[in-house]
Amino acid sequence: MILIDGKRIAQEIRDELKSDIEKLKSEGRDIPGLVVILVGDNPASESYVRGKAKACNEIGMRAITEKRQAEFPEKDLLELIDSYNHNNKFHGILVQLPLPKHIDEDKVIEAISLKKDVDGFHPMSIGNLVIGKPAFRSCTPAGIQELLIRYKIETKGKHLVVLGRSNIVGKPIANIMLQKKEYANSIVTICHSAAPDVSYYTKQADILIAAMGSPKFVKGDMVKDGVVVIDVGINRIEDQSVSKGYRIVGDVDFDEVSKKTSYITPVPGGVGPMTIAMLLKNTYEAFIKYGE
Repeated sequence: MILIDGKRIAQEIRDELKSDIEKLKSEGRDIPGLVVILVGDNPASESYVRGKAKACNEIGMRAITEKRQAEFPEKDLLELIDSYNHNNKFHGILVQLPLPKHIDEDKVIEAISLKKDVDGFHPMSIGNLVIGKPAFRSCTPAGIQELLIRYKIETKGKHLVVLGRSNIVGKPIANIMLQKKEYANSIVTICHSAAPDVSYYTKQADILIAAMGSPKFVKGDMVKDGVVVIDVGINRIEDQSVSKGYRIVGDVDFDEVSKKTSYITPVPGGVGPMTIAMLLKNTYEAFIKYGE
């Protein structure tokens, strides 16, 4: 069993981007810029946003956080987004979700310029992904594929089973992996709560991607020997033996399943660190493609 070290790969990507940005500076060129818009005071969202700003600073990328109160009107948010659509110092726009209830998330996502949609959530970005045209890809699914690439895991013709059908992970990773491209070209099954017996599908998987938000759902008897397991789940469970009173586990019962795998991601330290790394990469690519 080989442990897929997402922390190490994410750091490799950051180091590569840092080097690219230093080269831009040495040539007297502009640098990529990312704006993150945060509405309200959700502690988890604030933590994510701090992490994104810190990562930008570490690689020398321009970054700004626009924080607004929870009561911030939808109309004003749309105007703020539009101002950054026309600001050539910023090449990526990210609106941190979830938004307060009075704001229509779909309207907000659609207001972001397609050229600056580094989160890959715009309906046109998703449509382009589905039909195989170039598009910014959602950061977590893009990170999953990047792990497969960097570990040189064969995907062509492999049966890839996705547990979960969310718009953030399940659907986009399924669409990424069925494209006729290198490190994709898989036979894809999307499995969800309507399945009478989920294990019927998971036992067939050459590559299993678990993204359903159910702690330790996948057990050892649900997978075959030699399977590649990518665990996207981040679940908090009570544990009085640790000082915090809880610990983070994935959707896969690691102790049971890891005995049968060829490759597996840990939780934490697997897919999680890749999300911000791919956000930085998308922002850099937006700059290269549309920036100067």
